Amino acid sequence: MKKKIILAGILLSIFLLACPAFAQAAESTQEAAVPIWLCIPFAGLLLCIAIMPLVKGQWWESHQPLAVAFWILAMIIPFAIYYGAGQTVETVLECTVNDYLTFIILLFGLFCVSGNITMEGDFAGSPRVNVGLLALGTILASCIGTTGASMLMVRPVLKMNSWRKRKAHIMVFFIFLVSNMGGILTPIGDPPLLMGFMRGVPFFWSLRLFPVLLFNMVILLFIFYHVDKRMYRKDIAEGRKPDISKPGTRFSIDGLHNLIFLVMIVGAVILSGVLPGMKAFQDSAGNVLGVHIFGEVSLSFPSLIEIIIILVAAFLSFKTTSKDIRTRNHFTWGAIQEVAVLFIGIFITMQPALMLLQQVGPNLGLNQPYQLFWATGALSSFLDNTPTYLVFLTTAGTLGFTSGIATSLGTVPVHLLSAISCGAVFMGANTYIGNAPNFMVKSISDENGVNMPSFFGYMLWSVGILIPVFLLDTLIFFL
Repeated sequence: MKKKIILAGILLSIFLLACPAFAQAAESTQEAAVPIWLCIPFAGLLLCIAIMPLVKGQWWESHQPLAVAFWILAMIIPFAIYYGAGQTVETVLECTVNDYLTFIILLFGLFCVSGNITMEGDFAGSPRVNVGLLALGTILASCIGTTGASMLMVRPVLKMNSWRKRKAHIMVFFIFLVSNMGGILTPIGDPPLLMGFMRGVPFFWSLRLFPVLLFNMVILLFIFYHVDKRMYRKDIAEGRKPDISKPGTRFSIDGLHNLIFLVMIVGAVILSGVLPGMKAFQDSAGNVLGVHIFGEVSLSFPSLIEIIIILVAAFLSFKTTSKDIRTRNHFTWGAIQEVAVLFIGIFITMQPALMLLQQVGPNLGLNQPYQLFWATGALSSFLDNTPTYLVFLTTAGTLGFTSGIATSLGTVPVHLLSAISCGAVFMGANTYIGNAPNFMVKSISDENGVNMPSFFGYMLWSVGILIPVFLLDTLIFFL
C-alpha cells in the first residue's frame, strides 16, 4: 500500500513538473494559453481511479457515479467561468456526442455480441495453450479491432484458466498484446489509425509495421511463457488440476452465428471512416452533413449510421441467441456499466488537457522519430490516443517535408508516421485507461474472480516489462 501511494505521488509530481513546460510552449503561440489549473479535475479523477479502490474499496464501488459527477462539475464550473457558458456547452457536447457516444456504443455492441459466443472444450490453460491464445488474439486485433478481439477472446481465456489460482499475469499480458499492440496493422485495429486513414494515409500502409509487431510479440510471449510456466507449476504443486476427463478430445463453439453481427460492427466502423469522404455526405463547402445539436456541434450522418448498425447488431444478437450461452459465459452488465461511468468523466475532464496539447504540440520542437514515438506514447497512456495521434500527425505534416506519405495534413515521412502510429497504439498498454478495452478486460476479469492488479499495480507490470521493450523499439526502429 505504502509503495503504491508513493508511486501516486511520483506520478502527480511528474504531472506538475510537466505543466510549466507546456505552459512555456503555449506562451509562444498567438492564442491565449489554456490555464494549467483547468487540468486539475482530470488529474483528480485519475488519482481517484488509482487510489480509491485501495483505501475505500467498498465506498468507491458503490459511489463511482457521484465521484465522477463531482470531478465533472469541478471541471465544468471553472471552465464556464473562464470561457463562458456557450463555449463550455459546446465543448462538453462535442466530446460527449462525437467522441464518447460512438466510443461507448461500439464497446456496448462488441460486449453484447461477444457475450453471446462461448467456447468450451478439453483445453486447459497451460503455458503453451495460453501463448497460442494470446498470439491468436493479437493477430485478430488487426482484423476486428483491439476492442473486438479483446471482447471475443477474454472469456475463452478466462474459462480455460478458471482452474488456476495464479492467473492475473495472463490478463495483464492479454491487455499488452490483444487489447493494444495487435491493432497496429490496419485502420480497423485501433481508432488512431482509422483517423489517419480518414486523412489520406493508405489503408494497407500500416502493414509495413508488421516487423515491429512481430519483434514485440516474440519478446513479450517469450517473457509470458516463462512467467506463466512458473505460476503454472506452483498451481500444479498445490494440487490444482483442470477438470478434464479426456484431454484434447472435445471442443465446441456455441453462438457462432454471432460472427455475422461482429462483421456488421466491423463494417460499421469501416463505413464511419469511408462515408465522410463521399460527396453524398458533404455539403457544398466539403463539411460532413449531420444532425445539428448546438452551436457548431453536430452528430454526423456517418456516425449516426455507425451507431444504428451497431445497436441493430447487438439487438439481433440477443434475439437470436439462447440465454443459456450468456449464463455459461457468466454474462453480467457490471463491466460495461463501470466503463460507461468512468469514461464519461474521463472524456469530459480531459478536454482542457487535450486543448493544451493541441495548442502546444506544434511548438514542442519534436521532429525526430524517437521523439514522436515517446511523446505520442506517453500522452496516449493517459489521454485519448486518437486526438493525441492527430495532434502529432498534424505536427509532422507542418514540418515541410516533400517526400513521404501525402495526407490532408501535409506530407509525413514514413519514419515519422511509423513512430507516431506505434507510440499511439503500443503505449496505450501502459495504463488501464490508455485504451478502451483495457479497463473492460480488467472489469470482466474481476467479475470472474481474477485478482487483477490495482491501477498502480498494473503500471508496475507495464513499467517493468513494456518500457524496456519500447526502449529496444527505439534503438532498433526509431533512431
